Amino acid sequence: MARPGRLGVGVIGAGKVGAVLGAALRAAEHAVVGVSAVSEASRERAESLLPGVPILEIQEIVERSELVLLAVPDDSLGELVAGLAKLGAWQPGQLVAHTSGRFGVGILQPVRAAGAIPLALHPAMTFTGMSLDLTRLMDCTFGVTADAAMLPIAQALVVEMGAEPVAIAEADRTLYHASLAHSSNHMVTLVAQASQLLREIGVESPESMLGPLLRATLENALASGESALTGPVARGDVGTVSAHAQALKEYDGGAGGDVLAAYQAMARATARRAGNRGLLRPEQLKDISAALDSEPAAPEGK
Repeated sequence: MARPGRLGVGVIGAGKVGAVLGAALRAAEHAVVGVSAVSEASRERAESLLPGVPILEIQEIVERSELVLLAVPDDSLGELVAGLAKLGAWQPGQLVAHTSGRFGVGILQPVRAAGAIPLALHPAMTFTGMSLDLTRLMDCTFGVTADAAMLPIAQALVVEMGAEPVAIAEADRTLYHASLAHSSNHMVTLVAQASQLLREIGVESPESMLGPLLRATLENALASGESALTGPVARGDVGTVSAHAQALKEYDGGAGGDVLAAYQAMARATARRAGNRGLLRPEQLKDISAALDSEPAAPEGK
């Protein structure tokens, strides 16, 4: 016997997020009635994660669905929603949920105008587009935004996918998404830069060296916040900071490299936050700032 409240779900965008969330809703016994997939990769992903679900045109998916899941790039979302509204595709009472972190429900105004119900369901997770993501959903949260009366619906959908909903106000969506992008996306850049430096000096397996360090650092930071901060900046070790900056300037071939720029920016932010917590005196902050901008010492005899 089917569980009550099961919906016919249409997935627009079989990217890494859409296909996985469609599979999670299907696992909760909702019926996925159609999926849109244009590229060969998205078609393969749909066939893998949503076997047996027909690949259809977008308008047909909307016509068939009680819940439409819009898993498309941020910059495409508004145009897609407005275009479907001009075609008269949205239906009164239909649930329309997008997965963008940047937007709340304001971007779905054409949906609301047609009598459909707008929801924003953004998973705070990075996806591979493979089945292992379904397991990761069990340990992640979604930033959800909806009208007060409809918030329980958004929250229930997230719970059914195995995750935890956290309500985000419409006005806070951009800061919410900036927080996630700053932590997750920039971490990838940071690890890539650190790995690059280690390879350059002959370390054959940078991931083996960095893995234990970064996992412990992340666990400590999540458990203890800024109390977990260690290293030369927090200690006020100006000589070490200066040596780092000079070595990176030489490595980057001057002051224009991305590794140096990232190190300087994060060291300054770390020093400022350490100063605010009373770990560094004002003169130490000044000395660290000067060390980050210092020029390499000229070789003897020149």
